[in-house]
Amino acid sequence: MAYKHLVRRALFSLGGGDPEIAHERTMAALTRLGQVRPAVTGLRALFGSKQERTVFGVRFPGVVGLAAGMDKDGRALRAWPALGFGHVEVGTVTRHAQPGNPQPRLFRLRESEAIINRMGFNNAGADALAARLAALGPVGVPLGISIGKSKITPVEEAVEDYRHSLRALYPYGDYFAVNVSSPNTPGLRGLQDRAALDALVGELRREADELAGGGQAKPLLVKIAPDLTDAAISEVLQVCADHRVSGVIATNTTLGRDGLTAAEAPTGAEAGGLSGRPLAHRSREVVAFVARETGGALPIIGVGGVFDVDAATRMLDAGASLVQLYTGFVFEGPSLVRRINRAVASR
Repeated sequence: MAYKHLVRRALFSLGGGDPEIAHERTMAALTRLGQVRPAVTGLRALFGSKQERTVFGVRFPGVVGLAAGMDKDGRALRAWPALGFGHVEVGTVTRHAQPGNPQPRLFRLRESEAIINRMGFNNAGADALAARLAALGPVGVPLGISIGKSKITPVEEAVEDYRHSLRALYPYGDYFAVNVSSPNTPGLRGLQDRAALDALVGELRREADELAGGGQAKPLLVKIAPDLTDAAISEVLQVCADHRVSGVIATNTTLGRDGLTAAEAPTGAEAGGLSGRPLAHRSREVVAFVARETGGALPIIGVGGVFDVDAATRMLDAGASLVQLYTGFVFEGPSLVRRINRAVASR
């Protein structure tokens, strides 16, 4: 309650209500918090979980993770475990540094409890992230790294773009998410088509196996869009099976606008991907479909519309092994992580 009435109100008013300014200020504060080790230790004891589970060969101290997009460049990695997150996914990072799309590109829909973004993979590039992670050392929880295509890279050269990022970041990630589902990079979602995805994932599998040097390769996951038909998802799953993909992340943001209030229809008309509470039902449907299609054999990270304990537990019951937060964290704050961790521990 203190977060909603005090912290969130202050954050949402920063910069005249500009969400990107609030995000930058929050990231700066969390970066400073992560440098205070006693605070990190104390907060982790309060918010964290002791319900360990092993998923695709990686041991997670809790089921709640931070979704990609919040900390693209890994600036606040020491702080996230202190807030109870059992894993952190950085990125999406691209081979080439890029500023992303022109501002404004991030929009809050308070009544609908949603966010629209068309950020466009703004990040400092894979090599810069690799240097930061090398200097930082272990984070304390599993680190996922989401990789995507640079805007300047033609779609027909996408494979090498992804491969460069995988090579640069391989020593530092515990798993790698292949993002082919963001709606904000031209041509990217076309990589979900079976032939294109088969070529991309096949090459990344070969690269990961080579980088493993004869040992067990680090897990590759594919992040899918909620807007795919069941038939298209089935094709994605076949590619995953063909190339020993370790799991899927379901789902990315949606181009749909169902669930928005009438008053927020004008903001809802902004281009970009929608995240938040309106996405909860569809994300859970996709998780359940993947679980049925694979007989529960393919691990799933469920993300989309997780705003409370009920949404998290329903996502897990639908077949997810882990859940991730982004928009729910923005609206509900760190107590949401704690509530989910406690609820899972009592199941």
